[in-house]
Amino acid sequence: MKAELLLDRPTGRTRAERRTRFPRLWHFATEYLVALPLGAFIALVWANTDVEGYYRAVDATGFLVNDIAMVLFFALVTKEIAEATAPGGVLHPWRHAALPVLASLGVAAVPLFLFTFLVRAFGEPMLLRGWTTVLAVDIAVGYFFARIIFGRQAAVAFFLLLAISANGLGFIALAVVDPIKELRLASAVPLMFAAVVATLALRELKVRSLWPYVIIGGGVSWSALFFGGFHPALALVPIVPFLPHAARDPGFFVDAPAHATDTLSRLELLCRHPAQVALFCFGLVNAGVSFSALEAGVWSLPVAVLIGKPLGLIAGVALGTALGLHLPRGVHWRDMIPLGLISATGFTMALFFATATIGPGQILSELKIGAVLSVGCCIVAVGAARLLRAGRSR
Repeated sequence: MKAELLLDRPTGRTRAERRTRFPRLWHFATEYLVALPLGAFIALVWANTDVEGYYRAVDATGFLVNDIAMVLFFALVTKEIAEATAPGGVLHPWRHAALPVLASLGVAAVPLFLFTFLVRAFGEPMLLRGWTTVLAVDIAVGYFFARIIFGRQAAVAFFLLLAISANGLGFIALAVVDPIKELRLASAVPLMFAAVVATLALRELKVRSLWPYVIIGGGVSWSALFFGGFHPALALVPIVPFLPHAARDPGFFVDAPAHATDTLSRLELLCRHPAQVALFCFGLVNAGVSFSALEAGVWSLPVAVLIGKPLGLIAGVALGTALGLHLPRGVHWRDMIPLGLISATGFTMALFFATATIGPGQILSELKIGAVLSVGCCIVAVGAARLLRAGRSR
């Protein structure tokens, strides 16, 4: 009888198994959510007390942080996605991802339309240069609030798939539509092909050490992106999926055990703390804005995503269900509003997209503040869930 009481009736998992599927929220927050906001807060104070000193420091360290150090952060995010495709992961099998992937198109299109309208209404059409920031979804912040609202319900996995797809659209736009400089595909394609081939060769040779993959595959990939006109911080994104990894996914954002020997887990163990330092420095270098120079256009981004992403999610899911797709078991239409509001938080990804597409100046400053303000959408999501009796409030 006691054993039966310990079972999660819908899934048959024991409580101990369910505890290990996700980390404790406080541990997750200290691992993924503290470094960037702390750096951003210091940057805001610094930029509004010593603006010249702040921008001198940014000029001196921007390349090192944005183009080199952030490679570690995107490597860890890609590692989570690569593991999620393994048996037991939220992306396995791929057919489960069909509806949130389709819905991500609505999550992109509707807020983009509103953003276009709002920047013109505020009389700042130049902000359209930063349209890729509308596509951004902060996976870490969103995951934290999704767990608060939905616990371990299927809506959390639905959000993760939605966020991954939305950011994927952002990366495509960043690479193809808004490259950081003139594209040189003649340089990028052969080098990237060589990077992937070298990585596959190392895997075929059963190389388990992480360093050959990072130095050879990652180094050539970084060169391909840098000299090809793309953002080099994504250098390990094409490499990480080919690293040898464990047979099953331990859970999204679940820490790799210290005794893990597979190459993908070693990547996390070696990069986890350096990536936190990189995030702190990223916030410090990119979030500093002088409030005295801001105009009304700063509200274009947060208002567009606050209204547009929930509406876009509903429209995308409606289209998907009309085409014969189905919501996951346990996910209801009333969950779409809080899920859309959670996906409206761009923060880390929005800061990255803005910095990658816009040079220093007024436009970039307004987009940065808009990215920071978008975090408030998660707070609204908590209230909306209670009001609609969605998630654990149901």
